[in-house]
Amino acid sequence: MSDLRDLYQEVILDHGRNPRNFGKLESANRRAEGYNPLCGDRFTIYLFVDEGIVRDIRFEGSGCAIALASASMMSEDLKGRSEKDAEKRFGQFHALLTGDPSDREGAADPALGKLAVFSGVREFPVRVKCATLPWHAFEAALKEERETATTE
Repeated sequence: MSDLRDLYQEVILDHGRNPRNFGKLESANRRAEGYNPLCGDRFTIYLFVDEGIVRDIRFEGSGCAIALASASMMSEDLKGRSEKDAEKRFGQFHALLTGDPSDREGAADPALGKLAVFSGVREFPVRVKCATLPWHAFEAALKEERETATTE
C-alpha cells in the first residue's frame, strides 16, 4: 500500500510541477472563475464546446500542488467528452473525494482511471477543497454560470 501511495504522490507532484493544458484558450466559448478563500487557490477554466462535446479545455491560475494537479488531470480527462459524460465524471470525482475515508471501494473504481490518485486526499478535508475547486469551476463554465465558483 505504501508503494501505491508513493506512486500517487509522484503523479500529483508531476502534474503540480508540470501542469498540462495550462494557459489561456483563445478559442474558448465558455469560461468560469474558481476561488478557494480558505487557501487562496484561483483558477480560470476555458472551454471550447461544440455540438455538445468538450473539444478543448485549458486553465490559468495559481494554487497548491494538489489544486494544480487536479486542474491538469481534469483537463486531460475531460477533453473530448460529451457534456453529459463530463457532468457524470464531475460527480464521480466529487464522490471519490467526499466519500467516507474508511471506504476504499471508491479508490478502486476503475472507471476513474488516473484520477484515482486523488483518493488519499479525502483523508485531509481541507485539501479536498483544493482538489475539487478546478472541477467546480469547470462545472460553472459548462453551465455558463457567471458567478465565481467557490469551495464554500
